[in-house]
Amino acid sequence: MRIVVTGSLAFDYIMDFPGYFRDHMLAEKAHMLSVSFLVDSMRKMRGGVAGNIAYNLALLGERPLMVGAAGHDFGDYRAWLERHGVDTSAVNIIEHEFTSSCFINTDRANNQIVAFYTGAMSHDHFSSLVGLGLTSDDLVLISPTIPEAIERFVTECQQMGIPYIFDPGKQTPRLALDQIAFGLRGARVLVSNDYELGMLARKLEIPEEELIATVPLAVVTRGEHGSFIYAEGSLVATIPVAPVDEVVDPTGAGDAYLAGMTFGIARNLPLEVTGRIAALTAAYAIERRGCQEHYFSREHFAERYCAAFGSELPADALGVAGAF
Repeated sequence: MRIVVTGSLAFDYIMDFPGYFRDHMLAEKAHMLSVSFLVDSMRKMRGGVAGNIAYNLALLGERPLMVGAAGHDFGDYRAWLERHGVDTSAVNIIEHEFTSSCFINTDRANNQIVAFYTGAMSHDHFSSLVGLGLTSDDLVLISPTIPEAIERFVTECQQMGIPYIFDPGKQTPRLALDQIAFGLRGARVLVSNDYELGMLARKLEIPEEELIATVPLAVVTRGEHGSFIYAEGSLVATIPVAPVDEVVDPTGAGDAYLAGMTFGIARNLPLEVTGRIAALTAAYAIERRGCQEHYFSREHFAERYCAAFGSELPADALGVAGAF
């Protein structure tokens, strides 16, 4: 099985605000919001949803194929991904654009305010899964990019009979009602955090329980409270978070979680194991500043899995070719 990752490619500008956003906002004046945050630090780092997910999948032993659009400044980033095991041959380089840029400001409560410049990503609707030799034995992850590209990838997966994971994420507000319904209609898996799930349900004007039941498998993450996995609308697994040494930077934790989830689904691992692999992958990301600055070996991951969850990683997860 080949894993194909679609979504944004970007440089992240990560900033730390030493206070709390809430202390600088007046709810009664939200209609004319004008605030400024003096930050302590800023770092330019590799990011974008597709890049982060692909990097974590490579750490887990896969060689994911990444599909997306990047700018003329992507060279060093591409070399980094290739060096760590990501296939970037399907990335479309837009020579007259910069790679997308994400500006992330995090306060002391780990709340985030994000601004995203699309750059080359505005051309992502010209990217395609056709011609990549994909079959029904492969798995496509459709993660946030421009709505037109999301719709195209969904269409191509459905036309070619390729199973896909639907993760609209932070692009949920930009997706039209028919685009959301279309993406859900053929999805094998829906992945969402609890806030985005509520937004999806509100757009579709249905209860969250009904939304969860529209897909064979639904995964709902709940931050520090872990995650839930549903099959055919019924809760089948409650996944705890993996303990972390220190919460350094939550940016990219959701992408790392999704990589672990995709890894387990692609290898048909038990859902309880899949969820714990996802939670542990996210823990590594949280402990380092930036989305692709962490690293783990097969041995360390297995040892930490046992320490975190009180059981060994099953032999079939470790024994398949390429695992960890």
